[in-house]
Amino acid sequence: MDHDEAVRETWRRPPAGAGGEHERLRSLVHHATLAPSSHDIQCWRFRLDGRTISILPDLSRRCPAVDPDDHHLYASLGCAAENLAQAARADGWEPVVRFEDRPPPGRVRVDLTPAPARASDLFDAILRRQSTRTEYDGTPLGPEELELLRSAGTGNGVRTVLLTGGRAKETVVDHVTQGNTAQLRDRAFVRELKQWIRFDDAEAVRTRDGLSGRATGNSSASRWIAGPLFRLLSRTGPANEAYARRIRSASAVAVLVSATDDPEHWVEAGRCYERLALQATALGVRHAFVNQPVEDAARRRRFAWALDLDGRPDLVICLGRGPEMPRSLRRPVDDVLR
Repeated sequence: MDHDEAVRETWRRPPAGAGGEHERLRSLVHHATLAPSSHDIQCWRFRLDGRTISILPDLSRRCPAVDPDDHHLYASLGCAAENLAQAARADGWEPVVRFEDRPPPGRVRVDLTPAPARASDLFDAILRRQSTRTEYDGTPLGPEELELLRSAGTGNGVRTVLLTGGRAKETVVDHVTQGNTAQLRDRAFVRELKQWIRFDDAEAVRTRDGLSGRATGNSSASRWIAGPLFRLLSRTGPANEAYARRIRSASAVAVLVSATDDPEHWVEAGRCYERLALQATALGVRHAFVNQPVEDAARRRRFAWALDLDGRPDLVICLGRGPEMPRSLRRPVDDVLR
C-alpha cells in the first residue's frame, strides 16, 4: 500500500464493541499503539492474558544515546497505558493500571472488568492527537484552558508546570538550544537519530516506525539522497533558530515534574503527558516535545534550578495553535503482541 493508505489504516477506529471479547481487547491494543514514543521507536510489547493486558518494554528498541537511563522508554509505556485506559472506558471496561517492577525490567499491567461504556473528549482525541513540530500562532490560552491542561497533567507524584511568560520561555529557549547544540555535536546521538529517521515514504511504510520525513515537515527522499541533506538540516545554527521560534510562538510551555525519580513515576509522567496531550487536542491546541533540557543528567539539574522546580523535570512540551502536520505510522497489532 502507499503512504496515504497506510496512514488511513493506522489512524482508524473499529466500531465500539465490535466482535468478540478477544477482538475488543485487540482494539484496545491498537489504540494504545497510537501513543507517542521517543523518536517514534514504539518501544513496547503487549501480552493478552484473559482480561489483563500487560505492556512490556521492548529493550531491543532502546535509544541509549538520547535516553541512557530508559526514562523516555518507560514514559512511552505510560503514554500507551493512558490511551488504553481511555479506550477501555469507552468500550465498556473499567481499567486498573499499575506498574510492576518485578521481574525486571518491569511492566505496566492493566486489569479490566466490565462496566458501563463511558466515552469522553479525551478518548475522541486519540485519533486526532499528533506531535506538531511547527511554529504556532502565538495566541494566548485562557485561564480555563490552562486549568484543564494543568489538571490533565497531574497524577500520582507528578505535576505539570505551565510557563506562559516571556522570561520563562526565554529560559527554556536557552536550555533547549544548549542541549540541542551538545546533542548535534555528539556523534553517537546523531548516528542514533539518523537510524530512526524514515527519509522516504517507502521506508516509512515498510518499517511503520521512526520519524518520517513527512511528519517532520520535509519532503520524501531516498536515504542516499537525504543523507547529505540530513547533515545540512542538523547544523546547530539553523536547528537552534527553529527551536527558538517554536518556543517563542507557543502559547505555553509545559514541564512535567516527578516527585520521585524511578521507573514507576516515569510511567506515571507518561500517563500525565498523554492526558495533557489529549486534552490539548480536544481544545484544538497543538503540541510538540522539546526535551533537550531533560535528556542529560547535569543539564537536567541546571534546568530544574533555573526554573525553581522541586523534583525531576520529566518532559518539556510546547503548546499552541497551528496547522495540522502529516501523520506518522504505527506497527500493526500483530507485530506488537507477544
